[in-house]
Amino acid sequence: MARYLGPKVKLSRRVGVPIADTPKHTARQNLTPPGIHGYRGRRLRDYGVRLVEKQKLRYHYHVMEKQFRRYVDEATRRRGNTGDNLLELLERRLDNVVRRAGLAPTIWAARQIVSHGHVRVNGVKTDRPSFQVSVGDTLTFKDKIQKLLRENMEQIGGHEVPGWIDLNPSELVVKIVARPTRDQVPFDVNTNLIIEFYR
Repeated sequence: MARYLGPKVKLSRRVGVPIADTPKHTARQNLTPPGIHGYRGRRLRDYGVRLVEKQKLRYHYHVMEKQFRRYVDEATRRRGNTGDNLLELLERRLDNVVRRAGLAPTIWAARQIVSHGHVRVNGVKTDRPSFQVSVGDTLTFKDKIQKLLRENMEQIGGHEVPGWIDLNPSELVVKIVARPTRDQVPFDVNTNLIIEFYR
């Protein structure tokens, strides 16, 4: 399976927005374009604008191009707004749920927690970061990872858990109570440009 193993801040610099909510990514000096003195070259054309918007979303959810294309195709097949469907599919990924619940500081940390087999969905060990959670699903965690999860919660501090996730911090139980909506996604992206990119 293909994975991006390079520097993560480079991705934030490439698209011009922080793709993670850590100080390393949000620092102003780390958002200048890559290259000598942040030289951008020439102005982006329509294709470039759409490409950057698509890359923003891909980097934020840590999804490779082939898998992202599958999400776009699935969102197109479903009824309703394609952009909203795409965001819902990405938000319901298991690694993203762990991040949104405030149990991991970044998507990469959440992905590692899931892929190492520390998460149980409805009592069943699930080690696929792309697993789609549904309304009513309950996430629990193995005993040996709970200390780390509590440390992560303290480290993140004032993290706000979105309304579609119900977190019980004392027992470390996460329940999916609703489907995520567009206004609950704490990442600003223009999904219309992304859909246009694939047409």
